[in-house]
Amino acid sequence: RRTTKVMFDWPNITVPSSSEQGLKPGDGDLQRSTCVLGFFPVIYYSSLLCVGVPVNILTAVALSRLAARTKKAMHVYLLALTGSDILSQLFIIFVGFLLETAVFHREVPTLLLRSVSMAEFAANHASIWATVPLTVDRYVALCHPLLHRQISYPARAWRIITVVFSLALLSGIPFFWWSDMWRVARPPTSLDSALIWTHVMIIYFLPCSIFLVLNLLIIHRLQVRQRQRCLGKSTAMLLAITSAFAILWAPRTIVVIYHLYVSSVHKDWRVHLAYDLSNMLAMLNTAVNFFLYCFVSKPFRASVRDVLLLRGGSVRDKRSHRDYQPHPPNTLQG
Repeated sequence: RRTTKVMFDWPNITVPSSSEQGLKPGDGDLQRSTCVLGFFPVIYYSSLLCVGVPVNILTAVALSRLAARTKKAMHVYLLALTGSDILSQLFIIFVGFLLETAVFHREVPTLLLRSVSMAEFAANHASIWATVPLTVDRYVALCHPLLHRQISYPARAWRIITVVFSLALLSGIPFFWWSDMWRVARPPTSLDSALIWTHVMIIYFLPCSIFLVLNLLIIHRLQVRQRQRCLGKSTAMLLAITSAFAILWAPRTIVVIYHLYVSSVHKDWRVHLAYDLSNMLAMLNTAVNFFLYCFVSKPFRASVRDVLLLRGGSVRDKRSHRDYQPHPPNTLQG
């Protein structure tokens, strides 16, 4: 009987302790929402992990080759983004969704749960904010090409990424006290409200505002130059990455705010369902960049092909290096 309940109530099958909720045993159990998706989330996250980790590792190897050949800061930022996506997949999908929820059903020490939550948020923030310096770099390259030649180089990019990752690690510390939305029966407290708004500002509203402003400036510069049909590979890649993020993370941001002010995940199965589906969409963002790079960038496709065929690509290296030489100041960075 317990096995049947686990199969159909996953992932909301762990009754919170009385001390954790401040309730008498049994209070609120009848109102607990169930997961109507059954074991579909387990299948989805397992598939996403099996696809996402290998393609991200392949992306990292291909970008490492491009970074070594071209000496461009852009590839350093893309490499950092790929690394943070791998961390997100391991901490959030593998440890958080699969191990803690599907295997152990959150029946693990509270200290471990909270520590993993802190690591999940830190990896999540790193994955999102690694895109910000890439966006700034592309904006400077297009709108201020002379300045870009002076300030954009791999060593500086690595220093910037180190700062971003350090700040992401620090930003995860407050989320040690993040409430488990699937288990908490009580209404959100002032601490929950502060953490939720901090979360949505860090993972969505702030980065999306930066992406929107800089992308609009880039598009405006393209229109001024009347070069709309020659967008440039790096600019097209940037627009694809930021657009995919904004679209895939929007539902989760909306559901989290709805949970805070309207109805909780714990009490309403519809909110529970929306939260499950929005989490699935958000995590899809950690696996799509490889396909975006392949679609947009011919040098990236060539590098991936060399990696898969175990080729050094000496002739291809020379051609790719020539293709990536800096453009004159009045042309687009591609």
